[in-house]
This record gives sequence, C-alpha cells and structure tokens, in this order.
Amino acid sequence: MGENISIQTLQRLPVYLNYLKSDAVSRGGNISAGAIAAALGLGEIQVRKDLAQVSSGGRPKLGYCIEELKTDIETFLGCNDTKDAVLVGAGKLGRALLDYSGFAEYGLEIVAAFDSDPAVIGEDDCNGKKILPAEKLTDLCRRMNIHIGIITVPAAHAQKVCDALVEGGVRAIWNFAPCHLEAPDNILVKSENMAISLAVLSRHLTELSEKEK
Repeated sequence: MGENISIQTLQRLPVYLNYLKSDAVSRGGNISAGAIAAALGLGEIQVRKDLAQVSSGGRPKLGYCIEELKTDIETFLGCNDTKDAVLVGAGKLGRALLDYSGFAEYGLEIVAAFDSDPAVIGEDDCNGKKILPAEKLTDLCRRMNIHIGIITVPAAHAQKVCDALVEGGVRAIWNFAPCHLEAPDNILVKSENMAISLAVLSRHLTELSEKEK
C-alpha cells in the first residue's frame, strides 16, 4: 500500500478525511466507497482505488469501518507525526496562516515567523511567538532541524527566501508568492497560485455565460 501513489490521489486523501470527520458521517459505523464517492461527487472506482492505496480495511458489502479508515488516512498523511515549519513574510496573508489552527490536524506546527520589516520584527503573532528578523532564518532552520518552509513574501523577494530556506536544510517549501521558484531536484516546492485559480473560475463563468446566450 502507498507505493508510487500519485499526486492526484495524495491531493484527494485530505478531502476524504475531512468528509469522514464531518457531521454528515455517522459515528462508529461503516461506510462504502460508493457512499463517499456520491457525497463528494467523485467516481466510485476512483475512490475505491485511492482508499486501497492507504487502507486494507474495506470489506465486501460492509465497506470500511469509519474510525479505522480515518486512522489509516491520518497515519498515511502523517497527521499524528508533528512536523515543525517556519513562515517567512508576516504580512496579511502570513498572519492569516499563523492564525489558522487547522494545521495541527495535519501534523503541522509553525514554530517561528520571520520578516525583514523592522516595524514588525519583535511583535508577537497570535500564538505569542516573536516575529524574528529574516537574517536569522537559515541559522534557526539548521539549529531546529526544520524541514518545511512557508513563503508569503512578495514575488520579488521569494527566490532569495527560497535559497535561504534550502541553505538551512529545509526539504519542502509551500510557496504563496506568485512566481516560479528554482530549487534543487530533491526539494519539493508546492506553489499556491491564486491568479491561476481565479483565471479558471473566470473562464468557467465565461463558458456558462456563452452557453446561456
């Protein structure tokens, strides 16, 4: 199980987990792949294949024990194995991510935030941690053995931050800056490009409008 799992399957697993944790699912019972597929608007065969990658608990006519399936997905995603991360860029987006408590459900803890603006350095974030100067980023990552970096700085500064994170030993980067980052092949960079998402939404609305004419 879990060998050579596709990025698409990996992206769907948190969706399954969120649904299994929702109020729409009864507690202590069983659920079928078909029921999950119907609730999420996905194909049953696809859901069945995805779940088979992370759990061997499915039974014919009985489906999956809900609690066991949640545990299997959480274990596979490492939700119970806390990973420390640092965030660089304590602006509005950075502060919003610092304020978000839901990361803990997926085993992520932001242990420090950095910025280059003297006006915010030394301030406390929502969890009482000081905003640290950017020049301390690489050294702290090395000392604390940090493997995840979150970038929420303007595009013009993102590559420099990426380089500093890589130098500090970070192995995975979550990039919210609207730009492409260059990193060594062994470093995973996951970019969240809101402009692309907005373009897709806009195009969808345009196509609907054209059909309605």
